[in-house]
Amino acid sequence: MLEHGGRLRAAAQRYGIPEGDWLDLSTGINPNGWPVPPLPADVWQRLPQDDDGLADAACAYYGTTSLLAVSGSQAAIQALPSLRAPSKVVLVAPSYAEHAHAWRRHGHQVVGIPAEEMLQADADVKVIVNPNNPTGKLFTRTELLDLRAQLAARGGWLVVDEAFIDAAPEHSLASVCPLPGLIVLRSLGKFFGLAGARVGFVLAEENLLQQLAESLGPWPIAAPSRHVAMLALRDTEWQLAARESLPQAAQRLAELLRTHGLELSGGCSLFQWVCREDAANMHEQLARQGILTRLFEHPVSLRFGLPCDEAQWVRSADALSEINR
Repeated sequence: MLEHGGRLRAAAQRYGIPEGDWLDLSTGINPNGWPVPPLPADVWQRLPQDDDGLADAACAYYGTTSLLAVSGSQAAIQALPSLRAPSKVVLVAPSYAEHAHAWRRHGHQVVGIPAEEMLQADADVKVIVNPNNPTGKLFTRTELLDLRAQLAARGGWLVVDEAFIDAAPEHSLASVCPLPGLIVLRSLGKFFGLAGARVGFVLAEENLLQQLAESLGPWPIAAPSRHVAMLALRDTEWQLAARESLPQAAQRLAELLRTHGLELSGGCSLFQWVCREDAANMHEQLARQGILTRLFEHPVSLRFGLPCDEAQWVRSADALSEINR
């Protein structure tokens, strides 16, 4: 199992700080996520139903006609490699490590390359997280559509993981799906702050979606999660407000880090990324103050998520000042 952010219980045990006293900046999840209302009792008592309105709400939100709801985009990441014969797969490095892990597990030749080499690299499958996690690198729609055309012409795939793109939907490829050779992954975990619901979507051609559905089996998403996801996808007022507030918060975080001597290496609307040789030491010092960040080893770096409220912003600033002292 690969390591991920959000392991608060383990951090609480390691540092002897109660779990409720932590400020978790490790996940890149919207700390002011969509407000979940009380759920009707019957959603707990029935099996999930495909015609409950979730697919229609998702198609309207993404601007597409063909998608598959899955148990978080992670489910698709794990299953997609099983739908292809062993191939050469290239991914941006560094990036979300589960992609490379899944393709290797299914016998594919996996190569990690710098983002600037991705467009020219030779491969059967190219996997791009857009914007990238943790660097924030964003490929343009034109670049990706040209790449898709090149791959599709020889039976290849372009897999685009858009987990962090909801705050800037103009960069998404969702509205051009389905197209041959294009697979777009979306998630409600980050922008909507609904990581615990485990809801994601795959946008692709119908034959591939059918294969994926058969691989995942029936009822991949619990009925309560489907109900919450449908409501969130329909709440355009909340979405517009979040698209305005998240970039502002990301800019505030960038300024906070710079004020305390941290040079930014990248980021997006939900996190900022800092490469430093002493990143492990900084991670440790923040943890001893009850602030959890995401530590990366290759390259040595820290990812900072967004504080939730004014008290958390002050706490973050105080902790960084303490490290400087």
